[in-house]
Amino acid sequence: MRPGGSLTRRALLTLPIAAAAAETAVTVPVRVVIDKRAKFTPERLRYWQGIWDQAWGDFARVGVRLESQTAEGEIKRSPGDRPILVGLDRRALNVVVTDHVPMKWDQGRALRGVAFRYDGYDTILIGLNYAVRHQVPFFSINTCEHEMLHVFLGDIFEKPPGALKGQWREYRIEGYGSRMWLFHAGAYVKEGARKYAEHLRQQLHG
Repeated sequence: MRPGGSLTRRALLTLPIAAAAAETAVTVPVRVVIDKRAKFTPERLRYWQGIWDQAWGDFARVGVRLESQTAEGEIKRSPGDRPILVGLDRRALNVVVTDHVPMKWDQGRALRGVAFRYDGYDTILIGLNYAVRHQVPFFSINTCEHEMLHVFLGDIFEKPPGALKGQWREYRIEGYGSRMWLFHAGAYVKEGARKYAEHLRQQLHG
């Protein structure tokens, strides 16, 4: 509920769940990097804020606290056409907000987002031209939330799957995200986030 809002019956019923989740919350540091080379309209940047707020709220309700800071960065191009990401932090999950996912990783698919490890940095790219808030349960959930689930559930640490396994993995992510969105259920996600936060701590001190 936002300041000044009124409690709906559904919100009232979920207050004890949210309170219990907050007491034992897992904290994950997140660095939001805004690509200064991207061509954003003010409307798209406001839309990004809505995407972020929605994802933040869904994770908070299942006991995952996204401790975020925002920084300016950029996506450069190397002579070999490999994108160079500037402004990342090894101590956090990096969420790079740009207008579209570079072709090197997009391969003409108009991806909304992608999660992967970039030179040892845990990274999510959000293509804001295509990114969405929640649309259809189990088929089209919040783009930022979708990609964060890939990270928290360990997908970025595995080899890229084949076509069939890749599709199953996407449906799995949509399922976990939809249950968070609709039912505020996410014990498995919280445990994954706890393990991921520990990974970041080990990476920092390793």
